[in-house]
Amino acid sequence: MAEKQNVTYMLRCSDGTLYTGWTNNIEKRLKAHNAGKGGKYTRVRTPVELVYWEAHGTKQEAMSREVQIKQLTRKEKERLIADFLNGI
Repeated sequence: MAEKQNVTYMLRCSDGTLYTGWTNNIEKRLKAHNAGKGGKYTRVRTPVELVYWEAHGTKQEAMSREVQIKQLTRKEKERLIADFLNGI
């Protein structure tokens, strides 16, 4: 994956919960999350693991997809992750 892209992503936190966000630099953002400098939610749930991502053409598309994913049930998110990981 190229460094500078508009990306919607999901992380699996150390406590097994899922975190969804968006960024334009996934590598930098993942490092920030694991350094305790990412989102408030992940700060106390490190280390986190990147388990899903999708690139978008614009920031607005990435942010919109983040909202859509956040509205999914846990089961739907896990299915999305499983399909993604099986496709790698």
